Amino acid sequence: MARNHEVVSAQPLLDAQGALIEPGWSRHQLQTYDRSKIKAPKFRIKEWDYYIVMGPEFGVALTISDDGYIGLQSATLLDFTKPREHTATILTPLPMGRLRLPANSGPSETVFQNKRVNMRFLVTPGQRRLTCEFANFLGTKPFSADITLSQPESETMVIATPWAGSRTAFYYNQKINCMPASGVARFGGREYVFDPDTCFGTLDWGRGVWTYDNTWKWASGNAVIDGRPFGFNLGYGFGDTKAATENMLFYDGRAHKLDDVEFHIPADSYTKPWQFSSSDGRFEADFTPIIDRAAKINAGVIMTDQHQVFGRMTGQAILDDGTKLAIRDMLCFAEDVHMRY
Repeated sequence: MARNHEVVSAQPLLDAQGALIEPGWSRHQLQTYDRSKIKAPKFRIKEWDYYIVMGPEFGVALTISDDGYIGLQSATLLDFTKPREHTATILTPLPMGRLRLPANSGPSETVFQNKRVNMRFLVTPGQRRLTCEFANFLGTKPFSADITLSQPESETMVIATPWAGSRTAFYYNQKINCMPASGVARFGGREYVFDPDTCFGTLDWGRGVWTYDNTWKWASGNAVIDGRPFGFNLGYGFGDTKAATENMLFYDGRAHKLDDVEFHIPADSYTKPWQFSSSDGRFEADFTPIIDRAAKINAGVIMTDQHQVFGRMTGQAILDDGTKLAIRDMLCFAEDVHMRY
């Protein structure tokens, strides 16, 4: 059944009891997030900015996060030609709001700095500049990046999701796709130069209070189809999505809402081909993996088992007006994650 309630009015996100006022999806951040309105312990509040930037041969991901009793600040370098990847992560104990992540995705500055890493996301009208200096990224080798994402006027995916079992648990999330990327990353004596004609960035902006044990699936990608920017955001698995899902297409700056989408993942291997299907028939695709960025941690109360799989997708997407778009070897990623934290 379609779950497509669209929020169209600007309003606070939470009521006086800390519950979502209007669960649903929107094209922009119409609901105002206010950390002081949350009715949950500080150690349960999760806030992050995650950027993934990819071109035909390589990619970079950067994260600044404050997840209450732990923060994870990370950088990833992906090489699709080898293929290989490396992620370095700094664990920050008990940040609980000290990182002062911004209350919205608009003009702001998000910074994390210690003796090993200096990471900064500077948002100004029309662009996002991502800089990172990471010492001892792999062994003694440093990693650096200076990438600018252009942000044309466009619609995005925003969703406010509650949890059925907890009135004060919620997830407020925005995905901004199709941002042309320019700049350079450096590692091991090589420069990775981003060309805005072929390289794109995506922002995953998240704020909320989660329950302890969750599993989710998420897929995202950007490309140029018939001379116009195209992207998709697909996901499901946690929270009460009766009001809305986050499944959406983006084409030439416009958002096109999808119904339910299912990831068909081989039971015996994440690196075998996947299939994607939708309940409304508007997204059907095959996905051929290149890299499985897998991570597993079991440290008492914190457990994570995640597979972020990068690969190429071929299939068909149908816009709201019935226009059919052919997807051919589109570089993207799809993930399957289980976390207790």
